[in-house]
Amino acid sequence: MTTTYPQTSTQTPAPRPAGGRAAPWLAGGGFALLACALVSGVAQAAHDFRWWSLFVVIPTSLISAAGFVYLRRGGGILAYALGNLGLIAFAVGVMLMFGDVPRFWPLLISLPAAAIAGSYYWRADDPLARSFHRTLAMLATIAVVLGLGFLGFRFHWFEPEPRWWAWFMVAAGVVVVGNGAELVRHRMVYRVSAAALAAGPGIITILLGVRFLRGWWF
Repeated sequence: MTTTYPQTSTQTPAPRPAGGRAAPWLAGGGFALLACALVSGVAQAAHDFRWWSLFVVIPTSLISAAGFVYLRRGGGILAYALGNLGLIAFAVGVMLMFGDVPRFWPLLISLPAAAIAGSYYWRADDPLARSFHRTLAMLATIAVVLGLGFLGFRFHWFEPEPRWWAWFMVAAGVVVVGNGAELVRHRMVYRVSAAALAAGPGIITILLGVRFLRGWWF
């Protein structure tokens, strides 16, 4: 009689090559250095190159690339924040390289605000936290437009009317009041108090904006 025994050993899966894991990081670093070379070439062609700004441009471009690569690989909101911080610092380095900070300073309003506005799709489960985050993202969108407005004013793209910035106060107040009113439809014990708390500063901001638009300074 022949006795047979069941097979108890399992096959060990072959390890995946490490090149596939390193390729996104190498590609991100390559794009970052290519951006640095392109910016440096344009600055040298314009005879407006400041070599010391490379100590800002190169590391911040690599930080930004690392953040966005990590975001693509599931890094989440922290990777998104890292990528945007690096991108903002890279923009500052480019301004320093060309010596154009006095002209392009409104981008220092628009770029951070755009990073906050871009986080709109990370939504919390709690309705109050979700409403608060949505309010911040929408206010950041208004700040992006405000920064672009200052940039257009610096380059004389348009001639703004007096106290044009007060319209942004009105828009910000409408956003706060609207998101506060949206809380009422949720079944929360504190929904009415939260809506009232949001409506107060929102209404005050709207009234101040209207007051400035009409020229009532006191």
